[in-house]
Amino acid sequence: MRIIKLTEETRQDLLSSLLKRSPNQYTAYEDTVAEIVENVRRKKDEALLAYTEKFDHITLTPQTMQVTEEEIEEAYRQADPKLIAVIRKALVNIRSYHEKQKRNSWFDSQENGILLGQKISPLKRVGVYVPGGKAVYPSSVLMNVVPAKVAGVQQIVMTTPCRGGKVSPNTLVAAKEAGVDVIFKVGGAQAIAALAHGTETIPKVDKIVGPGNIFVALAKKAVYGFTGIDSIAGPSEITVLADETANPRYVAADLLSQAEHDELASAILVTTSQDLAEKVSKEIDAFLEKLSRADIIAKSLDNYGYILIADTLEEGIRAVDEIAPEHLEIVTANPFDVMTRVHNAGAMFLGQYSSEPLGDYFAGPNHILPTNGTARFFSPLSVDDFVKKSSIIYYSEEALRAVHSDIETFAKAEELTAHANSVAVRFE
Repeated sequence: MRIIKLTEETRQDLLSSLLKRSPNQYTAYEDTVAEIVENVRRKKDEALLAYTEKFDHITLTPQTMQVTEEEIEEAYRQADPKLIAVIRKALVNIRSYHEKQKRNSWFDSQENGILLGQKISPLKRVGVYVPGGKAVYPSSVLMNVVPAKVAGVQQIVMTTPCRGGKVSPNTLVAAKEAGVDVIFKVGGAQAIAALAHGTETIPKVDKIVGPGNIFVALAKKAVYGFTGIDSIAGPSEITVLADETANPRYVAADLLSQAEHDELASAILVTTSQDLAEKVSKEIDAFLEKLSRADIIAKSLDNYGYILIADTLEEGIRAVDEIAPEHLEIVTANPFDVMTRVHNAGAMFLGQYSSEPLGDYFAGPNHILPTNGTARFFSPLSVDDFVKKSSIIYYSEEALRAVHSDIETFAKAEELTAHANSVAVRFE
């Protein structure tokens, strides 16, 4: 793994390189995705099923598109009982964490006849997209569905591509355990279009969440405005901020845990220790000889793997904030102090025993996180993503009389005389 001295030039080169991974860079696919979305919007099931046959090589009908209870029961028979038990344990942690995010409506009553407030309402129907092509992630089912359930969403509709006409048993078990209401065996940009616009079989949803490939990401971008979306997710990434106290074997293992996702994944170590940097690089070489996805990892590290040497911890923290990583591990002498000085990160893992996969599967915080530097302004998926807020305003006659001339003055200053008149007519 390449070891580079952290300078202003290398930092800018790194940021430029990482930005190339963003879905916003793949404009060549946008016309194709737009055509798919428009065809599904107009032709509904007909186009959806045609694209499913074309891309997934599966022939479905409106009657066979939905996963049946019998298929779910069969999934339980096929899934490893140990995995089912772990899913149930993870669900307890994930629910407990997200329950603490719930908001309440509030109202502020004032003596002069004014009532102001905010009403919290859950979304009625949400679509969850679950990948099912090259990789299957039942953990993502839990992370997308649980906050929606905690928020009080009435119906959760899941879509996922299938292999050979069947959905992964692990995905179906996770969906059933988490509380998905209905599952459809369709994926890709066409599934996103179906959720956004509705078809004869798939209902239109208020919001679409969940990760997917570049076509799914661009489809979510295309339908935004017709429906809500969580984010346009890019490839996975990890940054480790470490000093000389870190265990090089642990750091190397954690970097590789994200590099194995795909060739576009990013794994970066920022450290103040040249000795640690060299030891981590050697440990990575040793791990690559025995890991099952070594070819993918090697390409990922060649493309977006870096070890950056900083002169000071403060310089390292500044670099981390500029990268704004999806996952940040802080492995320093005092990680809790360093955590308070980091501003941009999707999730922070503190100390040598808080490995990133702990957050992926079990701890409880959501693993749907901002990528490609968007942790500067985006947050992890949460209960807030599945509710909406309505402002509440009530003024009595007496309260409005006290301020009506102020409102009329403001409206007239903007040359909106109908606005001014709307208030004035009440006091003629």
